[in-house]
Amino acid sequence: MENNVVLRRGVETDLPQVLVLIKELAEYERAPEAVTNTLAAMQRDGFGPAPIFSFFVLENSKAKIIGIALFYTAYSTWKGRMLYLEDLVVTEAARRGGLGRLLFDAVVAEARATGAVRMKWQVLDWNESAIAFYKKLGANIEDEWLNGNLDATQLASYTVAPAAAVAATPAARSL
Repeated sequence: MENNVVLRRGVETDLPQVLVLIKELAEYERAPEAVTNTLAAMQRDGFGPAPIFSFFVLENSKAKIIGIALFYTAYSTWKGRMLYLEDLVVTEAARRGGLGRLLFDAVVAEARATGAVRMKWQVLDWNESAIAFYKKLGANIEDEWLNGNLDATQLASYTVAPAAAVAATPAARSL
């Protein structure tokens, strides 16, 4: 493990470096054009009036962030509170030194501290090194569930039933 590495909870001023790591991950995952997130959106969503994600960072002795684990609370109708690990990233130069394990351990500790009964994440089926990493930690890698999603264009063009639109208004949410 790299000497003088500090593991800590991420703060708003970390976000520019975090976004750089997210883009590095997208390059690695062969989808650099897929990153449309912005610094402003991350500031709003992580540090605004209703934060929806949190993260841990690994910082080297030069105050450069070399790893992140971004997560949020989710809910399983069958199990209850879950912690969802959205991304775990260690810069390529810092890999293979136990830093990914340190970040993963921090998220597991967060799951326990918040009363989560499950922790979930995704891994690409071709990412053999990540699959091996998670299996080494004792995780189950599922092949039964398929992911579904609607992108921004699909969300915008989807026809929502009028009753559903009313139920989703801010006034209805505050009832």
